[in-house]
Amino acid sequence: MEPALFNSLIDISESPAARRGQADLMLERARWAATVFDRYDRDTTMRIVDAVAEAAHAHAAEFAEKVVAESGFGVAEHKKIKNELTAKPLVEFYRDQDYVNPRVDEARKIIEIPRPAGVVFALTPSTNPIATINYKVLLCLMTRNAIVMSPHPAVRETSIEAVTMLARAAEEAGAPAGIIQVLEKPSIPLVDTFMESEKTNVILATGGTPMVRAAYSSGNPAVGVGPGNAPVFVDASADIAKAAQRVVASKSFDNSVLCTNESVLITLSEVENQLKMALKSAGAYICSEEDTEVLRRFLFHPRGFNIEAIGRDAAWIAQECGIRVPANTKILVAPITLIGVEEPLSREKLCPVLSMHVAKTRAQALSQARAVLRLAGAGHSAAIHTRDEASVMEYASMVEVYRVVVNAPCSQGAAGFATNLAPTFTIGTGFFGRSSIGENVGPQHLVHWTRVAYNSEADEPFGNYHGIGRGFRGALPSAPADGVPGVTRSAPSTPQPSAASSMDNITKDELRRLIAAELRDLLRK
Repeated sequence: MEPALFNSLIDISESPAARRGQADLMLERARWAATVFDRYDRDTTMRIVDAVAEAAHAHAAEFAEKVVAESGFGVAEHKKIKNELTAKPLVEFYRDQDYVNPRVDEARKIIEIPRPAGVVFALTPSTNPIATINYKVLLCLMTRNAIVMSPHPAVRETSIEAVTMLARAAEEAGAPAGIIQVLEKPSIPLVDTFMESEKTNVILATGGTPMVRAAYSSGNPAVGVGPGNAPVFVDASADIAKAAQRVVASKSFDNSVLCTNESVLITLSEVENQLKMALKSAGAYICSEEDTEVLRRFLFHPRGFNIEAIGRDAAWIAQECGIRVPANTKILVAPITLIGVEEPLSREKLCPVLSMHVAKTRAQALSQARAVLRLAGAGHSAAIHTRDEASVMEYASMVEVYRVVVNAPCSQGAAGFATNLAPTFTIGTGFFGRSSIGENVGPQHLVHWTRVAYNSEADEPFGNYHGIGRGFRGALPSAPADGVPGVTRSAPSTPQPSAASSMDNITKDELRRLIAAELRDLLRK
C-alpha cells in the first residue's frame, strides 16, 4: 500500500474523538483562565478592557480593508466605522456599570455578588466579523469571562488575525493566558462539539438561522438572534427630505449587511411622489415594473436569497440585472403592490435594494408593516419617520418588535449607534422572535448575581458591609496546556494587578487547596 494512501486511511484528526479532544483542551484552558480572572479587581479588569479597546480602535481600518478583500463584499470605509464603534465607544457606554464588586442594598437588606458565566463560546458572521469580534471580546472582558471565538469560514484568516491581536493586547495588559482563544479551522461538526460541551457555560450566537437554532438546541444556555426584516414607515407628517436622506444613508451603509437595515419602505399615496423625488435626490434609483421583475428573479430563487448579492453595491446589482443606473446610485428602490409570501421582495435583503409599498390609509400602512414582520423579522426592529407623537405610539404598539427607531437611520439606530439604545452587534428578538432576550445584548447578560438576603423583619439588624470586599487576590501562575494546537496566545505576559491583589498575599496552603480543588473537578469529569 502506498504510504500516502495508508496515512490517509489512519488520519483521525477529523474524528469525533479528535474533535472532543480539541474542544476539551481549549475549553479547559479557558475555564482555568476564567477562574483566575475572577480574582481580579475592577481597576485591573478595566485596565485590560481599555488596552483591548485601544488595540481594536488602532487596527479598525486595517481589518476593515482585509475583511472586504477576503470576503469580496461590503464597504471598507463603513466597516472601519463599525470596528471603531465597537471599541472605545462601547466601553464608554458601560464604564459606569460595575460587574466586579458586590452591590449592597441596605433598604432591602440584600447583598448582590457578581458571578461571571465562565466560558463563553461565540460565533461570528461573515457580514460584520471584526465589529462582532470586538464587541463580544469586550463584553466578556468587562464581566471577567473567558471567550472562545469561532470565525465564519468566509472571513477566517482576517478573523483569526484580529482575535490573535486582541488576545495579545489583553495578556500584555495583565489578563490570564487563554482568556481569548480562536478556532483556527472551524467546521460545523467541530462547532457543534464546542456548543454541546459541558465545559461551555454560554453560547453567544450571531449568524444564520440554522446556526442560531443549533445553539439553542445544544443543551447549553444560549443568547441568539433572529433574522431582520425591518419595515420603515414614512408618515405624511414626516420631513420628507430628511426621511429620504436617512433611509438612503442607512440602506447603503456597508451595502446593507447589517440585519437592522430597512427592508420595506411603507408610505402613503398622498406623499408618494414627493418621497420618490426626495429618494432620487438622496441617491436612490426608482425601478420600473420591468426593473423590479428582473430584480425579483435575480435576488430570489426557489431555495431562497441569492447569496452572491449579499453586501454588493447597487451599481453591481444593477449591472448584473441589466438595469442602467446613474453612476452615483446608492440604493435601488423596487415598488411592490403586495406584502407576503407571494412577494419575495418583501423578505429580508442584505443588499442595497429597498422595496417600497404605498398604502391608501395610515391604518393600512400599519397593517402592512405588521405583515412584513410576520413574514420574517419578528421581534427585531422597525423604523418610523414622522412629526406626530400619536403616530409613533400607534406604530410602536402595532409592530411586533422590541426596538422602534424614530427619525433616524434604522441600520445604525437599532444597533445603538444613531440613538441612545445600548450599542450592540447581537439583537435580542425576545418572545416575538423566539429568543430568550428582547433587548440589545450587553455585558449584563454574561453575569448573574448571587443574592444574600437578610431576614426582612424590622427587629433583625442588617450587617455593616461597608469596606468589606471580595478580597481580590490577583493572578495565578500561567495556565496549563500551553502549546495546545489551535490555541491562540501571545508571549507570556507579566500581569500587573493592584497592590491588594498581589501573589504575595497567597499562602502555600491556599495554593495547595486551589490545586487540589482543580484536580478533584478534573477527576469527576
